[in-house]
Amino acid sequence: MQTTATLPAAEPYVIVARDTRGVVRLTLNRPRQFNALSEEMLAALQAELDAIAADPQARVVVIAGQGKAFCAGHDLKQMRANPSQGYYEELFARCSQVMLTIQRMPQPVIARVHGIATAAGCQLVAMCDLAVASEDARFAVSGINVGLFCSTPAVALSRNVGRKAAFEMLVTGEFIDARTAQALGLVNHVVPAADLDAEAQRLADAIVARPAEAIAHGKSLFYRQIEMGIADAYRLAGETMACNMMEPCAQEGIDAFIEKRPPAWASGKNTT
Repeated sequence: MQTTATLPAAEPYVIVARDTRGVVRLTLNRPRQFNALSEEMLAALQAELDAIAADPQARVVVIAGQGKAFCAGHDLKQMRANPSQGYYEELFARCSQVMLTIQRMPQPVIARVHGIATAAGCQLVAMCDLAVASEDARFAVSGINVGLFCSTPAVALSRNVGRKAAFEMLVTGEFIDARTAQALGLVNHVVPAADLDAEAQRLADAIVARPAEAIAHGKSLFYRQIEMGIADAYRLAGETMACNMMEPCAQEGIDAFIEKRPPAWASGKNTT
């Protein structure tokens, strides 16, 4: 009797793990390609982020990379195999949507960076709300080295670091080390590689210990006000704080402060 061999199941492009407190870890899973953002990787990442954004039990997201690197940017081989402007415009639109989803979702997103984060990989770090890096991590927007100015990464980079530092990175394509990235504001904390997971967990723990409603409102306000003039920013901030004050989490937190006791926050739903 003829038998058919069973093919091994394909590895997922993004590995998902979560704990009971709502910390979700997304691990980019193309280690041989240094986690380059292929079409398939972007689609998988978008699907997972959309699902998390709609999940009231999800509190924090950690984005990591499998293998030797965090993310080496776009998959240049795949891009060269599809030489049309329409294809490139659609690809960059997909990537931009992933980046905007990270900013717009109610949960804080932490980049856990080791190895290299280049081009769109550096953009991914910049778009995350927080970032921790190992001492061996290196960052670059290196498209210029192959004749391609990193225009979309420039949007995120220029909103994290000063103009001259961002422009120098963009026109030279040179790497910066983790300590320089921290000094420029691209990452929050730099630790030895052995402590990287613990540092990401420390930040996640601090967020989970605070009420989800206040975090969600605060994240939305933070990014919206940055793009406004100062008067409009204060108007929006005042409205946001007034709404926040009416919520049970703020009322309980203030009562606890006045009564000199720990707050007893109920587990709350994320809101956009």
